[in-house]
Amino acid sequence: MADRGRNRQTAVARRVAESLDILKALNVPREQQNERSALTLLALLGMTPRKQWSEAEAPMLGITEMMNVFRDRFGKRYAPNTRETVRRFTVHQLVQMGLVVANPDDLRRPVNSPDNRYQIAPTLRKLARTYGSPAWTDNLTGFLRTAEGLRRLQSRERDMVLIPVRLPNGTE
Repeated sequence: MADRGRNRQTAVARRVAESLDILKALNVPREQQNERSALTLLALLGMTPRKQWSEAEAPMLGITEMMNVFRDRFGKRYAPNTRETVRRFTVHQLVQMGLVVANPDDLRRPVNSPDNRYQIAPTLRKLARTYGSPAWTDNLTGFLRTAEGLRRLQSRERDMVLIPVRLPNGTE
């Protein structure tokens, strides 16, 4: 029994380390290169300590559901009052980087809705499925090239005025 527990702890530690390796390879800011971000990535990829990277999924999860995955699959408990920390200092940044999509089922859902759900970006899921394989390095290079272009585009989109204006002559 003790060996089984030790093997599980080893599998958990290895999977978290691999997730951190992916985050570092993606050049995420140092503030997101931590266990909480690694666990978030694992949860959003539907990973377990023993599941192969090639089996990565894309479940849609809320923050509390992610924290339940941290606890149930990886043995890491966060107090319920740290939910906001996970949202603000991990998930929000991953969304800003284009690695996670907020509310893919309803893009108009208010940011403060209790029904907010997050899902791994399809391109990141595809990349994660190659982690540890011979294709990883080439796929990572391609992903980073594409992601940089997307980041520039997203920053321009955020700066765009999105409120229609009606001029005195009636044109919009």
